[in-house]
Amino acid sequence: MRHAITRLQSRSMKTPRRSAPGSVRIIGGRWRGTRLAVADHPGFRPTPDRVRETLFNWLQPVLPGARVLDLFAGSGALGLESLSRGAAHATLVENDNVLASALRDVAGRLEGGSAADVIQADALGWLATQQPTPFDVAFVDPPFAAGLWDRALALLLPMLRDGAWLYLESPAEVLPALPPHWVLHREGRTREVRFALYVQRPRAIAGADTLAAATGNDSEPHR
Repeated sequence: MRHAITRLQSRSMKTPRRSAPGSVRIIGGRWRGTRLAVADHPGFRPTPDRVRETLFNWLQPVLPGARVLDLFAGSGALGLESLSRGAAHATLVENDNVLASALRDVAGRLEGGSAADVIQADALGWLATQQPTPFDVAFVDPPFAAGLWDRALALLLPMLRDGAWLYLESPAEVLPALPPHWVLHREGRTREVRFALYVQRPRAIAGADTLAAATGNDSEPHR
């Protein structure tokens, strides 16, 4: 999440402000219980532990050995949780220099934390300069008020490998648009937040399914 030292979300305009807690924790894996400090930034709040726990229950089968991108990283709670649970490498992109330095300090104190690559950069600017990268899992949780989902996804999706997994958070009433070869795997909601996990299907298969639906032919496409 942007400019914060935890997995933070910008509030919907309808959401009352709450005070940020002092820390959040990694909830599973080899670094379980590790505390990540939370900066008190007005207009932001930490993602609840129970949402992250649900997400990582969904993702656990695909994490071992995965390459992960935590965009708008903040504390990198999602990227570091992924490494804790067996991911091979995590790239964490955070715009704020002080917070990026704090992320490097946290990773440096963890055994195996060298698998976290912390990049201090604007997320959209960084994406625009990257070559396609074989990320297996990407987390996109931008500041809600900025409305960055469409721009971030347009830059990000071409970077992900076939069969990649994509996690999105948005206000409960917002449904970011994805191409048809991205299929909703699971979703959940709190009063304020929609959180959803998508998986990428091969474009040829998705295109064949779309054609079959349009022509009324529901038979299995030839491969």
